[in-house]
Amino acid sequence: MGKLAGQVAVVTGASKGIGAGIAKALGAEGASVVVNYSSSREGADRVVREITANGGKAIAVQGDVSKQADITRLFETTKKAYGKLNILVNNAGITRRAPAIDFPVAAWNEVLDTNLTSLFRLCQQAARPMLERGSGKIINMASLLSFQGGITVPAYAAAKGAVAQLTKALANEWSARGLQVNAIAPGYMATELTQALQDDSTRSRQILERIPAGRWGSPQDVAGAAVFLASPASDYINGHILVVDGGWMAR
Repeated sequence: MGKLAGQVAVVTGASKGIGAGIAKALGAEGASVVVNYSSSREGADRVVREITANGGKAIAVQGDVSKQADITRLFETTKKAYGKLNILVNNAGITRRAPAIDFPVAAWNEVLDTNLTSLFRLCQQAARPMLERGSGKIINMASLLSFQGGITVPAYAAAKGAVAQLTKALANEWSARGLQVNAIAPGYMATELTQALQDDSTRSRQILERIPAGRWGSPQDVAGAAVFLASPASDYINGHILVVDGGWMAR
């Protein structure tokens, strides 16, 4: 099949956008894919159909990653369906927008819980069998805001900055035991999460003027990076934040 034949991958938040793109790319390379979703069953089923139509294996598993019980059930279902877990892609995330001076504490807690605390719990639970086996791949979803502060997204910036540092911390502890932990930092991607920016003609123009590639990114652009980090080609890469931004950070 491909680079990931015989591997089993869990992709969180995979019913649409970047997560869906990654799930389909892993499936195309031969991995059996668990398509996690929170609420969009229709989207998750569509991703599963696309993978299986191309000869791959996939199932959809509902679960809110901010709930420990759902995380446990996600991994239990994966083990029951495929017997193991080789690859975890922590893609699920949310954002909330408001000026920092008025940013609600409830929104702050919601974003940090989903984008950071839940990601840590997923890493912990996935890592246990991987470390026992002596192999595995964890790919976290960072952001350009792992490096920059952004505007009116203080909680998101704080969480993504922490994701980058957590990725390095886990790599420091787990790399010698055969588990690679890395992250992808997508640039401006044309997804539902950035729809408000795409619809703002002034802001969209400003963004495009800074991107050397001259276009918004797509989920497929990120998917290639995920396949690389999930494959044996990245076995000596640890604690790295791979920026996929069309050149934004170079400008």
